[in-house]
Amino acid sequence: MSASFASALDAARDAAAAQHYPQGALYVVATPIGNLADVTLRALHVLQMADTVACEDTRHTQSLLRAYGIDKNTSQLLAVHQHNEAEAAQNVVQRLQQGQRVAYVSDAGTPGVSDPGARLVAAVQAAGLRALPLPGASSITTALSVAGAVAHSAEHGGFVFVGFLPVKNAERASTIAQLAGEPRCVVLLEAPHRIGELAQALAVLGERTVTLARELTKQFEEVVTQPAQALTAWLEGAPQRSRGEFVVLLHPVPVAADDGESLRVLRLLLAELPLKTAVRLAAEITGTSRNVLYDTALTWKKGEEG
Repeated sequence: MSASFASALDAARDAAAAQHYPQGALYVVATPIGNLADVTLRALHVLQMADTVACEDTRHTQSLLRAYGIDKNTSQLLAVHQHNEAEAAQNVVQRLQQGQRVAYVSDAGTPGVSDPGARLVAAVQAAGLRALPLPGASSITTALSVAGAVAHSAEHGGFVFVGFLPVKNAERASTIAQLAGEPRCVVLLEAPHRIGELAQALAVLGERTVTLARELTKQFEEVVTQPAQALTAWLEGAPQRSRGEFVVLLHPVPVAADDGESLRVLRLLLAELPLKTAVRLAAEITGTSRNVLYDTALTWKKGEEG
């Protein structure tokens, strides 16, 4: 048993054992995204108790379990990943029907959001069996919590989770053009070998505020907020800035306060002039920020096209 987590396993038994853990149920378990100490006591208890641990990568999960002092033999580990999830789900269903408790973990974070797990849960529910959530670490909510990027207005509150954008340049550019008109916070994910390409593609958003969060919860964690057009220069400022997994947050589009006059002028000008010219003149006439008026006009345009 790992000396550093021995007391945590004891605490997990003391804190979580009193709850009922039905047999024949799937336990969807969130695991740390970097810092092993972020595991929950209930996750440790269920991982100890589980008859089978279904996982995205058996080798990775075996190492994780051993770090916590939890011993599972190879027959108790079942690979369920994006390439075999539909087929492997039936294996899980069979084990549940035999009365086993099955825990499912992804390589890191909460399964079923960006990582595999959604099809597995759907198959379990379709078979009339239970899927129970064990909340915990998530790179998405971790980044959102320190970015100040979620608006609380009734119209533009909340956020939109998009995940990984298309790899092909044309498809990615088309998706970003659609997101330009999304007034809410947008959450993207990106791998280190593609973050430079994503930054270049996001430059078309100009002054729109973007937060990059990399290596979250790890030793070299870094969270930085920049205008979209400045992301490439920031990444190129130091080699280590392109390392690690990224959460990329597009902050909400600032919308001009409806003081009546500025928006009325903007609408009148847009009816007669190209967008950039209308925005420039509206800013000069009303004194409202050009960037705010531009984003407002762009939001209107996207809404009309939609």
